[in-house]
Amino acid sequence: MKVISIIAVGLILLLLVVMDKKHIQKAFERLSVYWFRIAFAFLVLFAMNVAGGFFGIYVPVNITSGLLLAVLGIPGIAALCTFAVFL
Repeated sequence: MKVISIIAVGLILLLLVVMDKKHIQKAFERLSVYWFRIAFAFLVLFAMNVAGGFFGIYVPVNITSGLLLAVLGIPGIAALCTFAVFL
């Protein structure tokens, strides 16, 4: 496990050395957009749990449902509501 983590850190550092400043900033900008989407997805999941509690529907708040919601957006909300109702 240590070897894999050392190799991964080494590859990331090598990639950062090879890339120029403009590409690094662009990569971090894209990464920050995805982090914001994931954080907002968990906020939406929490709101869905609170609102669904009034109707007896439980939507699980975990990393899988958060990533599903962050990637799919509105169709992800529909998918999670469908899973909550039928499962």
